[in-house]
Order: sequence, then structure tokens, then C-alpha cells
Amino acid sequence: MGSTCVVGLQWGDEAKGKIVDLLCDQHDVVVRYQGGANAGHTVVHDGVTYKLSLVPTGILRPGIECVIGNGVVIHPPALLKELATLESQGVDIGGRMHISDRAHVILPYHLEEERLTEESADAADHIGTTRRGIGPCYRDKVGRVHGVRVADLYHPSVFRERLTRIVDYKNRLLDAMLPDFKPFDAAVVAEEYLEYAERLRPYVCDTSVWVHRAVEQGRRLLFEGAQGSLLDVDHGSYPYVTSSNSSAAGIAAGSGVPTRRIDRWIGVVKAYTTRVGGGPFPTEQDNAIGERIRQVGREYGTVTGRPRRCGWFDVVAARHATRISGSTELAVMLLDVLSGLEELKVAVAYERDGRRVDDLPASLCDFERCRPVYETLPGWSEPITEVSRWNDLPAAAREYVAFLGRQLGVTVGIVSVGPDRRQTILLT
Repeated sequence: MGSTCVVGLQWGDEAKGKIVDLLCDQHDVVVRYQGGANAGHTVVHDGVTYKLSLVPTGILRPGIECVIGNGVVIHPPALLKELATLESQGVDIGGRMHISDRAHVILPYHLEEERLTEESADAADHIGTTRRGIGPCYRDKVGRVHGVRVADLYHPSVFRERLTRIVDYKNRLLDAMLPDFKPFDAAVVAEEYLEYAERLRPYVCDTSVWVHRAVEQGRRLLFEGAQGSLLDVDHGSYPYVTSSNSSAAGIAAGSGVPTRRIDRWIGVVKAYTTRVGGGPFPTEQDNAIGERIRQVGREYGTVTGRPRRCGWFDVVAARHATRISGSTELAVMLLDVLSGLEELKVAVAYERDGRRVDDLPASLCDFERCRPVYETLPGWSEPITEVSRWNDLPAAAREYVAFLGRQLGVTVGIVSVGPDRRQTILLT
């Protein structure tokens, strides 16, 4: 067993955290390679619920080392709060956290910039961000002029001088656009962030060097993405996407590890589909079925608490994500949520303007006109949360899972029938 990648194949919230937690038994290091505090992983173990945003899921396992790579954008107060919460729950952080000195830093003005973007958009154009400054921070990163990296915080005089120029620009911009804006004091922000930097100092290093050394030592790496492949800024349903490469395409850039070092590629899907925020959703069920899935599946955001939009499984979208992420194995999650439904629908294609569509459209205009072409499968009435063996699942449940695997062209290796670690069926 070598290194493994776990990536979501839908619009996020696929329960990747549970799979990463489960696979920690077979790995030594968990690497987070993109995203920010807008991501949410929920892991349940022995009745205790842990909610993670920036910290890799492996932190819950003693002996597992965790890396926040250079592709992640870090809001220091959020990270420090998360670490404190974990410690209050009995998690020993110890010397197991490693934070990239090349990761970019979210500053207070990024949150205001995101508020500006969302509040100035027409209702139909709302992307539905979590308003945690992720997008503006990535924008400054690629813009190069105003980006601040973790390493910059350890050169106080240079940081103060540079932040003064940046804050002056941001204040003028935001004051002109936001009527209730209160200008930032660069000196106050600098002192606040320099204090955060000192608290984070024990964890900060060149993580690309650290990870490559771990590989050379034969340690097994587990790469953990945030969100899902359909939110990838290049390959997802643009512009209703996140600001980073949330598919497996982001691994090399976000960690410094070439993908040839990875042996196992696990794609994670829910047994149905959910989405948060705006954007096309052909299989959405804005009806009693959708509400039932939401209630039974507790489909509310880990970070924001927002209700998720719910619908039937979308093969077209998931197949697109499977292809770009190179998934060779499938994990089907939350199968138990579908228990009790007489029939289940799966979108195997789209129809647009009288023509069949088998691939995810690049144009938002085209995507919005797509209507699902469904195949209907029988449901099952039996509860399955206590089932621990594949052959003990109802026949209809086994056929449903097998159907998804055939449609995506990937072998199903893991089936989840509940949130707890033990509620997992391993097929390989």
C-alpha cells in the first residue's frame, strides 16, 4: 500500500472526511492541498462528533501527521480556534501539525471584499460563497500585488510596511463601494496577525520539503481535498465554483508532490446529489422528496448551517468528475438515507433542446437548459444502518450501488450506511 488520494466527485459534502478517517489505519500522513475554512468535514467516532475545516481529518488519529499545504488559504484566527476546539475535545495536536510557509493568508479586508461581491450581485448571480474571504484571498494570490504568505509574517518590519500599502488600497476601494464600511487600521491588523504568527510558529515549515522527505522514508501519504470536483475552478460548473482546483488536479500544485507518487485514487459520491449555493442542478428535487432527503440525511452545511439543495444521483456530472480526477475506485456514501423510498431515479443523460447530452456542458447557458433523462430503479424498505456485510444489504440496495458503479465505469470499493466509522462496508 502506497499513497492515496480521496476526492469528492460531486458538488462537495460527499462525506470525504469519514473515508479519510477510515483510511488513516493504512497511512502515516494526511495532506490537505487546497481550499480554506469554507470546507467542512464531519467525523463521528464513538458517539463524538468532530467538525473540521482547515485541519486535516487525520488529526483525530494518534500518530498520524497532518500537513496543510501551500495550496490552502489560511485564516489564522479560524485555524487557531479550530485547534483549540479539538484540544478541548481531547485531541492531542502535539507535534503532528505542519503548515506551509507558502500558504496564503486571509486578512480582514478579504472578508469585506467577499461581502461586497455577494451584496452587489443580482440575486440570480449569487455564487453562494461562505463569506470567509476565500475567493478574494485567491484573487490576491494570482494577482501577485497584494498577496501575503505565511512566510511574510516572520519578517515583521517588511510585513508592516507592505501591509500599510495594501490596506490603504483596500480601504479606498471598499469605502467607495460599501456604504457602511469602516476603514481598517494597518498597524492594528499587523499587530494582530503578528501575534497569530507567533502562536502558529511551531507548526510552520516548508511542507514540500517535509512531504518529499516523508515519501523518501517510505511513509504512506493520504491526500485530502476540500469541496468536490464539480466545484473545481477549471473543471467545474463555472462560475458557480470555488476559487481553487478542488479536483485531483490540484494535488501537485497545492502540495508540491507529483501525482505519479500516488497509487490509489478514491472518488467519493453520495448515493444522491446535493449542492449549496447557486448554479445549475438538473436533478434537484425542490419538493417532498428533496425535503425528505434533506431531513433524513441532515443536509445542512458543516460550516455555515445552510440547508443544502437535494436531488437524485446525476451520472453525467459524476462521470465528468470521475474522468478529470482519475478515480479508480468508488466510495458510495449515505446509502442509508435512501431507505424507505419505493423507487429511486438516476439521471443517466441530459436532454437539451430535443437532443441527448452525455457530457457536462461548459457553457452556463447550455447547462441551465439541460433536463435529466432518468432511469428508475426499485427502492428498499429495510433499514440498513446496522448492516456490516455486502451480501446482507437488501437486493435492491446492492443493485443500486452496482448500477452507479457501472454507469461511472469504476469499481465500488466502499459503501457507507451511517455516519460512524463502524457503519462502513468494505468490498475490496
